[in-house]
Amino acid sequence: MLRKTFETEIKQVKDEVLILGSMVEQAIIGSVDSLKKRDLKASQKILENDKDINKKRFDIEHQLMILIATQQPMAHDLRLLASIMEIISELERMGDYAKGIANINLRMGDQPLLKPLIDIPRMAQKGVDMLHRALTAFINEDLDTARSLPREDDEVDALYNQVYHELMMFVIQDPKSIERANWLLWVAHNLERVADRVTNICERTVFIATGEMVEIQNTDDEFWKQQKNKDV
Repeated sequence: MLRKTFETEIKQVKDEVLILGSMVEQAIIGSVDSLKKRDLKASQKILENDKDINKKRFDIEHQLMILIATQQPMAHDLRLLASIMEIISELERMGDYAKGIANINLRMGDQPLLKPLIDIPRMAQKGVDMLHRALTAFINEDLDTARSLPREDDEVDALYNQVYHELMMFVIQDPKSIERANWLLWVAHNLERVADRVTNICERTVFIATGEMVEIQNTDDEFWKQQKNKDV
């Protein structure tokens, strides 16, 4: 009976994590859309909603502390609870990146964008897509997805580099545009960090399922060969 109750409570916590993830995904896409449209009211709403993200994170943390104190979990269950604690922290930080983008839009005031946004929305969409799949992999303890998903970070990095080089060309042609270029560069930087934190979530999923903490940071063939051999 106690075990059944524990499993029910764990499912509830996982559901709350997915809700938090959805809130963060909406914040990221919303912050970039607000910047693209130069919608200051929408950006202000992103800032207000960040309080809800923070509250949701701390509510989940409180649930976890109660479970750890009352259920005395061992092995897999303890890894799961400890990892959820880390995952919600990663999600809260991603929400901060969205808040940072909203702040940039507000700080720009009535100044126009230096250039139309093309690659930055692509970065946001890719990062959110990766996050969504990483959380699904976490729920299902899907090792294949958790180990392979971080490779897609290269796509986000490539978009970031493209944004960087394009903005530098604007600055070279007109040094007075440096402030507006820097704003967009910070936006791209925040989105690049979202993808990095997705990798951290994937590492936690691997840890939950295997008990092995692996730093997934290398995308060369030898690294993935080593990971595959561990399953043999």
